[in-house]
Amino acid sequence: MTDTVVSSATKEVVIGFERPFVIIGERINPTGRKILAAEMAAGDFSRVEADARAQVEAGAHMLDVNAGIPLADEPAILAKAIQLVQSITDVPLSIDSSIVAALEAGLAVYKGKALVNSVTGEEERLEQVLPLVKKYGAAVIAISNDETGISEDPDVRFTVAKKIVERAMDHGIPASDVVVDPLVMPIGAINQAGRQVLHLVSRLRNELKVNTSCGASNISFGLPNRHGINAAFLTMAIGAGMTSAILNPLHVEVLAAVMGADVMMGHDPNCARWIRRFREPPPPGAATGEAPRGRREGGLRRRPA
Repeated sequence: MTDTVVSSATKEVVIGFERPFVIIGERINPTGRKILAAEMAAGDFSRVEADARAQVEAGAHMLDVNAGIPLADEPAILAKAIQLVQSITDVPLSIDSSIVAALEAGLAVYKGKALVNSVTGEEERLEQVLPLVKKYGAAVIAISNDETGISEDPDVRFTVAKKIVERAMDHGIPASDVVVDPLVMPIGAINQAGRQVLHLVSRLRNELKVNTSCGASNISFGLPNRHGINAAFLTMAIGAGMTSAILNPLHVEVLAAVMGADVMMGHDPNCARWIRRFREPPPPGAATGEAPRGRREGGLRRRPA
């Protein structure tokens, strides 16, 4: 089975079919976060640092780092953010940008084997990003759309993904270093979006034999109780073969859904990680081996006559 290995300077994470699901923390992203965007543009990375620490503490195995701020020097800001995050945590990073110069700036300072987010099926994008991925020995997220846009037909999206994997191999990048994003669409707008992506994930696993990832919260856009929808989607996607996702690990329902799916898939031997995370604390006195004192239910025992 396919394993995609990414690393920091000191820590390795493996995305794979028979591995625990990999959570990629999404919060270091100024899109839709005006305060964070203003702070990063001004050179204030205190919130980036806090978000990095909080996500790792909550259970993220990797962190996505994005610096997409309009009219800002994105390459310089992204490189600085990556250096900061790598100085305070040892988890591997996903370097996230639509600007090729920013991807290269991030890769140039990164210590380890990064995950590049992302490449699409457009010819120009393929020829710009894939040589960078090869040059720096990275892995890459392949988003299954091209010049024609995003198809609602999952089989068309499969064809685009197959093209990207083949082109990556032409550049000397093995299929194991390509993680396909099947494109999760909002189910509130496209009622069959869930079934479409589950079908596509299954094909990607069984036919193309590649690992998969996605922006998990896209599925619930525009709906109430988004965390509930996200949790339901992730458990089903993991069952279909999805092996990683960019999500917010601070949402307890979502984290529990992922960890529970790992249990059901046999990726948490003896339920050890689940037990460590959710076991209730022992009652007072139990740590010393003493039973809690008090009256027995039903009252004191009678002495024999």
